[in-house]
Amino acid sequence: MASPITSSTGLGSGLNITEIVNALVSSDTAAKKAQITRQTSNNAAYISGVGALRSALTAFTTAMSKLNDKTSPSFKAYAATSANDGVVKATASNTAVPGTYSVEVKNLATSSKVASQAFEEGPSKSIAAGELTISQGGKEYKITVGDDATLQTVRDQINDELAESGISANIINGKDGARLVLGSTTTGALSDISVSGIDDLKIDGTKSMATEGAGYIEAPAQDALVKIDGLDVTSASNSIQDAISGITLELTAKSATDAATKVTVTGNNDGLKTSVQSFVDAYNTLQKAITNLTSTSTDDDGNTVLGSLTNDPTTRSLLGDIRKVLSEVGAGDRLTSLSQLGINTQKDGTLEFNTTKFTAALNDKKLGAEVQELFTGTNGIFERMNKAIEPYNATDGSLASRSTALDKVAKNLAEQQAALDRRTESLTESLTKKYVALDTALGKMRAQADQITSIFDAINAQAKNS
Repeated sequence: MASPITSSTGLGSGLNITEIVNALVSSDTAAKKAQITRQTSNNAAYISGVGALRSALTAFTTAMSKLNDKTSPSFKAYAATSANDGVVKATASNTAVPGTYSVEVKNLATSSKVASQAFEEGPSKSIAAGELTISQGGKEYKITVGDDATLQTVRDQINDELAESGISANIINGKDGARLVLGSTTTGALSDISVSGIDDLKIDGTKSMATEGAGYIEAPAQDALVKIDGLDVTSASNSIQDAISGITLELTAKSATDAATKVTVTGNNDGLKTSVQSFVDAYNTLQKAITNLTSTSTDDDGNTVLGSLTNDPTTRSLLGDIRKVLSEVGAGDRLTSLSQLGINTQKDGTLEFNTTKFTAALNDKKLGAEVQELFTGTNGIFERMNKAIEPYNATDGSLASRSTALDKVAKNLAEQQAALDRRTESLTESLTKKYVALDTALGKMRAQADQITSIFDAINAQAKNS
């Protein structure tokens, strides 16, 4: 790039060359510069607006996802509490019945743990090749043991091949030698592990290791035994469902002798109100964000200022789709609309939550058991809301495509600006050279004029003196 020519006032002409050149360059480029500046500003506003809209939609769908967490479900109509979570924990579903129950854990459900005979050689004990069969609860798993196998390689093979089936193996080195020990995640009676096929590793999981040399270590697998209000209940698992209607009991420890734990089931009005309020708050946050992006305002000079997405058709379409979900009739039995719970749309698009009407719906109309279905059930509000938002906010949705297109426009405008900058620089340099050359020529002409004037002045002076 040529070095720029700097000049201010011409020495030959007395003209301000810099001002003249700047004026000429500005008249040539001003319109294009203003166009690029205006388009760049508008495009940047659209990019910012689309980004803000996508962030608001993501925050809203995340809030719904938390309320729809399957491991910790919201909108539960009933709450179950245990007087001793160290023995039994309780959770209630929407089919529960309020009441108080006495629960005594007599036995926990246990899994099978068995051991092979002891080998003085330790983990390196050679094991004959063959097909090892591991049986549990009517299922058989085959392990092909190859040549040069050892107790340790058999252990590793069992772990590699049966981990997904819940069976694991290890080696315990005791005073009488090394034993292959197998355990399982399956609990309950008749789930004892037995091993056959290779004589050295034969185990009958229904017999005691202490008397047979190989077998169960402490006791066979057993069912849980619980007394609920004096009635015996057995379970192969420590998670007992619907022994009390609508209640899941998680057994965590054996009760002290004759010590029952009280489990209480009550209506969960406060929890339901909190969950509904969380949804209303999340929706209102989204609605306010969209309003800020699409509304108009007036600046200090009285000029109208448009939001970055004012009159944007995509945003209008999105807003219409999510508002439609709120007005649709759900698939519930008696509870089919948000208005029945005191939730109504206000003039500004936000939701109003009338807690007095909500409480009446739960206490008087007994709709609490249907609130969860309205929000999180099949074709519930969350499912329909996510379906409405997905075409816009998905990674390949319309807003993502819009962002990509706007980024291309921004790049094109930047290229146009760079080209205009190059033209401005080139034109400035070219015009400056021409005016400097003109100024130099004028300087020479003035010098010549001064010289001629001096000659005539000398001639005149000589003529007067003669």
